[in-house]
Amino acid sequence: MTITLNHTIVPAVDHQAAARFFATVMGLEYTGPDRHFAPVRINSTLTLDFLAVPDPAGHHLAFDADPATFDGILARLRATGTPYGNDPSTPDNGRTDHPLCARGLYFTDPAGNLFEVMSPA
Repeated sequence: MTITLNHTIVPAVDHQAAARFFATVMGLEYTGPDRHFAPVRINSTLTLDFLAVPDPAGHHLAFDADPATFDGILARLRATGTPYGNDPSTPDNGRTDHPLCARGLYFTDPAGNLFEVMSPA
């Protein structure tokens, strides 16, 4: 049997706002809360379940994206005025040159989660 990641918990003070923000930037759909989670489906096998916690400790989540999807994410970051950068220690430097791939970027949400998006071209 192949092992795949089914879901992971993403902490946030306001889990619904965090899920909406992430879904908007990534070009995904957020349909609202499900029990105590605010789920965002990434693909057919992976869901991020945002969970409200009083004092969230940020996580680092990294995604591969094809060039067209990367361009869309970059355009939405720029349109929303969300800072991004090519280095996890300076995720607001506005650069997309990445040490591990042709183009990549990091951005954070208000809960301190660090999202990384990498593209081969």
